Formats: sequence, C-alpha cells, structure tokens
Amino acid sequence: MEHESGSQAERSAADQPQRTWPRRAGRVVVIYAVVPYLALAVMLGVFQRKLIYLPTIKATLTPADAGLPAGRVHTVDITTDDGLTLHGWHLLPTGRTAADQDECDKELAEGRWLVIYFHGNAGNRRRRVKDCTDFTELGADVFLFDYRGYGDNPGSPSEEKLAADAQAVWKYATEKRHVAPERILIYGESLGGGVATRLAAEISQAGTPPAGLILSSTFSSLVDAASFHYPWFPVSLMLTERYPSVERIKNVTCPILHIHGSEDTIVPIQFGQRLFDAAPEKSAAGIKKRFLELKGYGHNDIAKSTFHDAIQTMLDAIEAAR
Repeated sequence: MEHESGSQAERSAADQPQRTWPRRAGRVVVIYAVVPYLALAVMLGVFQRKLIYLPTIKATLTPADAGLPAGRVHTVDITTDDGLTLHGWHLLPTGRTAADQDECDKELAEGRWLVIYFHGNAGNRRRRVKDCTDFTELGADVFLFDYRGYGDNPGSPSEEKLAADAQAVWKYATEKRHVAPERILIYGESLGGGVATRLAAEISQAGTPPAGLILSSTFSSLVDAASFHYPWFPVSLMLTERYPSVERIKNVTCPILHIHGSEDTIVPIQFGQRLFDAAPEKSAAGIKKRFLELKGYGHNDIAKSTFHDAIQTMLDAIEAAR
C-alpha cells in the first residue's frame, strides 16, 4: 500500500507542471497582450478627438499671412449660435480687389460664384490659400473659415460643433452677405468633405440647396476610414465622431462632383467611391453626378489643371440647366 501511495504521489508531482503551464501561459498573454490592447483601446476611445482634430493654433491670422496682394483678401467674422466668434477670410477672384467690406459686397452683388471652403482635419486656413486659388482663378469668390479651435478661433472641435460652424457660415453668406443659395458652391476636402456633405444635405432638406457640392479626397464615413487604419480595434464601437456621409448624401439635391486620387493612402479611393455610389444619380435639376478618379495621385496632390477643368465643366452644366 505504501509503495502504491508513493507511486501516485510521484505521478501527481510529475503531472503538476503540465497542469500549471497553460495557466502560466495564459497569465503571460493577459499581462503582455490583452491588458496593453485594452489599455490602448480605451486611450483611443477617450482621446479620439485629439487624434482626429489636429489644428495649428495662432494668436492672430491676418490677410497679410495669406500672401496675396492687398485688397484681394479681407477679414470676415461670424458668430455661432452658441456665441463664439469665428474668423475667416474673403478671397476675391484673381484680378479683382476691394478696399473694404462695402466694396466686397458690391463685388458679391455682381452675381459671381461663391465657394464656401471646408478644409481638412489639420493646420488652419493659412495653409489653404493656395488651394483656394483653384477657385479664384476661375472667377469665383471664396469664404475660407477656420473651424472652432483652429487658427485664431476659440472653442474645441467636435463633429456636432463643426456642423454648427458650417451652418453659421451658410447663414452669414446667405443672410448677412445676401448671396443667393443658387450661386454658392460648397467645397469640402478630406474631413471637410464630411462637414460639407452634412451641410449640403441639411440645406437641401430645408429647401435651399446650394448650386453644387464638390468633394475632394473624402470618405464614406470616418468609421470606414478609421477601420482601415486600425483594423485590429473595434472602431465602430469606439468612435463617437462618425461623420456618416454615406447616409447623409442621399438627401443632397444639388449637383455633385467627387474628385479622388487613385493612390490616396490616407482616405483610400474605395471609400470615396462608396460615398459617390450612395449619392442620387441626378440633381433636382437633372444634372448627373460625376466621379473623377485621378490616376497616380494621392491625398494632397490633386492635379490642378484637371481640377480646373472638372470645376468649369460642373459650372457650365449648372448654368445650362437654368
């Protein structure tokens, strides 16, 4: 009996490492993989706005910072519904100047196109002046505003707050500067495409659609774009900032032009195509939507000559449909 009992004890001791090894391995996985993963996921969820919105902040931004001739750029200010004052610039077309806002209003009253420009998630309006010349060279005026928390503007950005800022700019253009909605083009690039799409959808539903919606290098939703860059995280569950443009664009009744580079690695072209596919086939005036794929171009290097031609074609179609 003693011999058998000793054998059982020896077998039990021999089996002990085999039973404890999986437990130790499990603890190692939890400590070195699961815990860091969960911690990083929580950080991404909590600090997502810090990752999404990357403003360049300056105490002041003046027309001189725009690097354009005197009289071509004028400071404009708007007040949001929650009481913030947002600063921006009015850029006149190439070759046109004005001494003050009264003269600017006379210029706007001539009935030229006005572009409301919504920029991407980084920097401030100073970086977009060169891009605005794509429109001013076509004879259009441009309202270029920074979002709250960007440039010299107070406040903190969020999806809902940027939507409120966009509505404030629209009201400023149509109500204070008396520009007819049918003379206004809404332009949005990258994250600004989400802002622009929402504004175009809201004012279309309100019965005052803009002349057109121009999108560049933007996404179907921020969830789609973020899931592409962070495939190992449950992004759809984590994001509160979602920008579901693919759902909103269905309500846009104005003509739509979407421009996207085939080699865009920040917002891959499939997400732009997904957004375009969800848009109405034609505007209320019967103008077909258009998707322009720029072969070989990325996120920030859209071909200028092709961009010009596409915009001019859109403007000609709008004029012809009236």
